[in-house]
Amino acid sequence: MPAPRTRRPATPPSRADGVYEQLKRDIADFHLLPGDRFTENELCERLGVSRTPVRQALIRLQQEGFVEVMFRAGWRVLPFDFNRFDQLYELRLLLETAAVQRLCQQDGPPGALLQGLKEQWMVAAADRETDPARVAAMDEAFHQALVRAAGNDELSRVHQDVTERIRIIRRLDFLKPVRIDATYDEHAKILRAVLAHNADRAALLLRTHIQTSQVEVRKITLHQVFLARQTPGG
Repeated sequence: MPAPRTRRPATPPSRADGVYEQLKRDIADFHLLPGDRFTENELCERLGVSRTPVRQALIRLQQEGFVEVMFRAGWRVLPFDFNRFDQLYELRLLLETAAVQRLCQQDGPPGALLQGLKEQWMVAAADRETDPARVAAMDEAFHQALVRAAGNDELSRVHQDVTERIRIIRRLDFLKPVRIDATYDEHAKILRAVLAHNADRAALLLRTHIQTSQVEVRKITLHQVFLARQTPGG
């Protein structure tokens, strides 16, 4: 009889992972602005790490289109590539509308994922979350759960990759309370359409919701960069 398989413990994040996450937050929070230049030595000193994890993190960010290496002049934060973000949002639309249409074709009562979304988003106004960072995480989880509930693992995998690539600007959509309220209202409408197995309405509501967020994020991002550049020391 074969020995039972044991689960391997999760690999702890490396120093390079920590540097990567910190630099990505610095870019998202506009502590590092588009066009800013810096050296690996400056980062090593600021973050208190050796050069190897800094180099590994920068290469990863370079591959994702956030920084570029300058010949004998360190590194530079690239301007936000809205054409690339628009392409990723277009891909996100295709993936999520396909998922909800597939989801609406499923018979039977709602599964655990949909039930959890109902309890989180179909709530009274007084019970809504108001912290922008938490709402951003909840919003991301909402859309990921919709895709997972459709039951296509490859669809979920590609959607997860797109989600990670737009996270850096997408979270800006929740800086205004009016956008938080709109997100709750729109998510509730999408859920009602899915629960009613109305595929056309669910897809239309989802498409409108994502496209509105896309427009708002672009405006907010450009405004935030402008404000950061006007702030002394920014």
